[in-house]
Amino acid sequence: MNSLLKAVQVLYCVYAFLLFVLIMLIVFPFVLLALAFGKITGGNLIYKLCMLWAQSWYWLIGIRHEEIFESPHDSTRQYIFVANHISYMDIPPLVLITHQPIRILGKYEMVKIPVFGWIYRAAVVLVDRKNAETRSKSVRALKAALKHGISIFIFPEGTFNMGPMPLKDFFDGAFRIAIETETPIKPVLLIDTLDRLHYNSLFSLTPGKNRVVYLDEVPVEGLTSKDISSLKQRVYDMMDAGLRRYRNYSVA
Repeated sequence: MNSLLKAVQVLYCVYAFLLFVLIMLIVFPFVLLALAFGKITGGNLIYKLCMLWAQSWYWLIGIRHEEIFESPHDSTRQYIFVANHISYMDIPPLVLITHQPIRILGKYEMVKIPVFGWIYRAAVVLVDRKNAETRSKSVRALKAALKHGISIFIFPEGTFNMGPMPLKDFFDGAFRIAIETETPIKPVLLIDTLDRLHYNSLFSLTPGKNRVVYLDEVPVEGLTSKDISSLKQRVYDMMDAGLRRYRNYSVA
């Protein structure tokens, strides 16, 4: 019986990944067309295309996107969105919750993937954390997006959290930009992505719910660079408590 279940799991994963690639290839020509409209309008169109890609893929593989609002969310306002990072399945929900123009900060390494990497390059602000020059360039690009009325998204942990606790330590970047641009922080929680696809194996993909939780926004008016640590800790504590409400973790 276990062998049968494993075989079904593998077949499901192959089916899901083939669909992912097929939809990507369908979307790709429209992404190239969107690029002709420039960085702002074209970038916004690319995110809409990615949303259609994610919605179609979810529906065809049996994953249910669900949004939970612990506080009202004003999609007409600008935010710096931050979320926990624990799975490759963290990416689809990010484009599904983009109810306003947004740009995501993403790892440079992903551009090496054929075709997907080209879409990825067009859609995200790239960063190589090991390279000081690209880090500075990405910060300038994120601030430029904010100046054009576009929200931004950053994983403050920087990479996957593979430990037993809800979160890894946060980097300063998102909180420094928030203070310098006077843009409020909007924490969101990715609750089920680890259950949908564990970082240990691409063949661990399963259908089911994939919840995103919106927490209270965190204002930054009146804060200075001296407040980066306290702001970072406040957001960390909010997200840590929120993740513990929705998932079971051992006591730290």
